[in-house]
Amino acid sequence: MNALPVSREIIELKRRLGDDLLILGHHYQDDRIIRHVHFSGDSLELARRAATSQGRHIVFCGVHFMAESAAVLAQEGQNVYLPDMSAGCVMANTAPGPLVDAALQALHAHGRKITPLTYVNSSLAVKAVCGRYDGAVCTSANAKEMLAWAFKQGDGVLFIPDKNLAQNTARAMGLGPEDWHILDMRGGGQALREGPEAARAAGARLCIWPGCCAIHARFKPAQVWEARRAHPDCTVLVHPECSPEVVALADFIGSTSAMIKAVDAAPDGATLIVGTEWHLVNRLAQRHAGRKIVLPLFESICSDMSKTTEDKLLHTLRGIADGSAAPVLVDRAEAALARNTLQTMLAVCP
Repeated sequence: MNALPVSREIIELKRRLGDDLLILGHHYQDDRIIRHVHFSGDSLELARRAATSQGRHIVFCGVHFMAESAAVLAQEGQNVYLPDMSAGCVMANTAPGPLVDAALQALHAHGRKITPLTYVNSSLAVKAVCGRYDGAVCTSANAKEMLAWAFKQGDGVLFIPDKNLAQNTARAMGLGPEDWHILDMRGGGQALREGPEAARAAGARLCIWPGCCAIHARFKPAQVWEARRAHPDCTVLVHPECSPEVVALADFIGSTSAMIKAVDAAPDGATLIVGTEWHLVNRLAQRHAGRKIVLPLFESICSDMSKTTEDKLLHTLRGIADGSAAPVLVDRAEAALARNTLQTMLAVCP
């Protein structure tokens, strides 16, 4: 089946479903998907769109944890669909809910109150664990504010699951390596209960989960040096999920939405080197073609985001139209706990 009939049928199904349908697309989606969505944005921005939508059918073109968040915030009678249920997140997968719970139990066994703060790029199970320990969620845009909040809740913080976002945020707040410890979770975290690893964790103000984003882990200092050699007057923009070594060399560090705004605001004639997922960088390059030069620091593509294709979107819309589409299901108890963590964040950072 060629792309033209597929695209036309998607457009026709959108017309038929009308206001009952909302299609959301993450910034990292291919342009062939973005052209069909009602709104594009980052994961939390899109989940908020879902929460305020009156549509009964919400199609989330992204990865599984994003669809889960949308389902948690969705209203009664709304269903959330993911075109490819196998679209996951490497970083989110580094922090299984039971293992996070075991780590928090071990950390609390030393007599300290540890507040968990999980990046929104985490599973429903992890958000629920954080809810049980009176924790909260954060985004890359509000991580600094939410980490400051978490420090006030007890004796220390466990930041989950991105070690790079945790370190970069802590440094921006004036903390240094002496204030944090990246946990050793080998062996199911048993080392956190006794011995040298337990002592290190017990003495850290900030305990950090050892996960990272596979997309942003591909960016290296050498790439920044090469970009500056090739384009001496360039501006290098990177996401805080990049390593601290890359962040230290960049001119601008910000969330996906912040980077988009910075590129849009740059003067004509500027050369901008952007360190984030390639589909977004390519879209920015096309948007500013002829006025600004926008180049990827490295062509890093998220294979899970790329699982959503026009064929799969069409299949989902057909299923919605004939009643056969299977929505994303969330456990009610976990959803209630996860909702609390999201609402805490929205209260702290409205």
